Amino acid sequence: MSDDKKVNKGRRNLVIACGAAGGVAGVAAAVPFAASWLPSERAKAGGAPVVADISTLEPGQIMTVEWRSKPVWIVRRTKSMLDGLAKVDSKVSDPHSDVPQQPEYAKNEYRSIKPEVLVLVGICTHLGCSPESEPIANKALMGADWEGGWFCPCHGSKFDLAGRVYKGSPAPINLEVPKYTYLSDTRILIGDDTKGA
Repeated sequence: MSDDKKVNKGRRNLVIACGAAGGVAGVAAAVPFAASWLPSERAKAGGAPVVADISTLEPGQIMTVEWRSKPVWIVRRTKSMLDGLAKVDSKVSDPHSDVPQQPEYAKNEYRSIKPEVLVLVGICTHLGCSPESEPIANKALMGADWEGGWFCPCHGSKFDLAGRVYKGSPAPINLEVPKYTYLSDTRILIGDDTKGA
């Protein structure tokens, strides 16, 4: 009888060892599988929302973040920048943003949720070039009525500080305002507007 107990004990140890080895192997296989559910860098570039921290963005400054492999500009506009928008209403093609290049909540005179913070996709609507920032001080180059904005050096399109295209530009419509929302006063989620603060 004591020999039977030794055999059963050995079998039990073998079963436990095999079960433990199987469990470790199962976990080892499950970790990469579960990780595959997380969005990859490629998936994020393909459209996953990105968070921009604007806590250090000073008035008059612009920062660029990448979303969907495109540059997205975030501008903290000053009072004089905002005041300049009304001065160019008669010079832009779509002063009231009637062409749907922005979410409904940004269809206003500032094309933004908060007047002082502008969020724009930095791609010209003509042929996809990236316009360059041209401050108000560049009147000699841009014209006496220039109030600041962007100039596309590829074909000469001009946009104001709300991303509205100037009349006579090759670009047919305003710059795009992506979907976005504020997660807090200093964090913007770009690409999704369903998770607001």
